[in-house]
Amino acid sequence: MKELSAKALDTHGRWRNITVAFRVSPEEDSQIETLVGLSGLTKQDYIMSRLLNRDVVVKGNPRVYKALRDTMGEVLTELRRIEAGEKADQELLALIDTIAAIMGGLKEERK
Repeated sequence: MKELSAKALDTHGRWRNITVAFRVSPEEDSQIETLVGLSGLTKQDYIMSRLLNRDVVVKGNPRVYKALRDTMGEVLTELRRIEAGEKADQELLALIDTIAAIMGGLKEERK
């Protein structure tokens, strides 16, 4: 007989046994993945926080710094494309705002 994994309670002692699923476009998935990576949270914790209108607090750690570095590289590539005459899209501008907010928060955290 196959052994079942042990039940795991969340940080508030609740048993999470209901699955919620929804479909997204490839572009939306990319955006979600980027924001999850920048947050340092699990995808579940990030989405739960956002859906329940809770603040997403980014704690600086090596994974977050790597995500910031990689995302800043992607933003730089996009800015060079824009400099060449192409138009900036709203997603890029929103991403830049998010990165600025995270960087500002990390700067305050260091003080």
